Amino acid sequence: MHTLIGTKLGMTQLLGEDGVVTPITVIQAGPCTVTQVKTVASDGYSAVQMGYGLGKNLSNAVSGHVKEAGITPKVLKEVRMESDPEEKVGDKFTVDMFELGDEVDVTGTSKGKGWAGTIKRHNFHRQRKTHGGKGDTRKVGSIGSMYPQRIFKGHPMAGQMGGEQTTVKNLKVAYIDVDKNIIGVKGAVPGPKKGIVVIGEAKHFNHHGKETK
Repeated sequence: MHTLIGTKLGMTQLLGEDGVVTPITVIQAGPCTVTQVKTVASDGYSAVQMGYGLGKNLSNAVSGHVKEAGITPKVLKEVRMESDPEEKVGDKFTVDMFELGDEVDVTGTSKGKGWAGTIKRHNFHRQRKTHGGKGDTRKVGSIGSMYPQRIFKGHPMAGQMGGEQTTVKNLKVAYIDVDKNIIGVKGAVPGPKKGIVVIGEAKHFNHHGKETK
């Protein structure tokens, strides 16, 4: 299993020996502790649940759930497995599971931008200002016709922008500090500073949409 929970610290740069500057996102990743192991026999599917961070004011239910692992996590995350896992409750994972050059997928909650119109949210063009323009050049144009006399689901319109789970794929690991549990990935990852992110081994798919090894 190659998955870690972490906190986004921010962005910086790496200066290579060849003089090339690489933008990276620095993430405080792990250590993550296994709090529960699920198997097909007991739960109907295989998964490992991990805890990360230092939580406060945990409910009695959560405190009892993580008592065996001996931690008080801020975040609990479940990772699906293809087969019954070999990990045990109490096992810990750190950034040393990754190596420089590994490709990873990073998942987080994107920055919330409030209510946004179609130009900002969906990159629509504005309407013309002259020659019959309706005045408000940023409003939505036609969203339907006489048939079928309704708006299809998923039609791009104004609405809440951001604040959604987002995954950036195939980012390369460019920096690792095992002592400080810090990992740096090339490029940007979702969310604000201090946001919780999940770093996992990159998944590649073929043109049929099926995952490849």
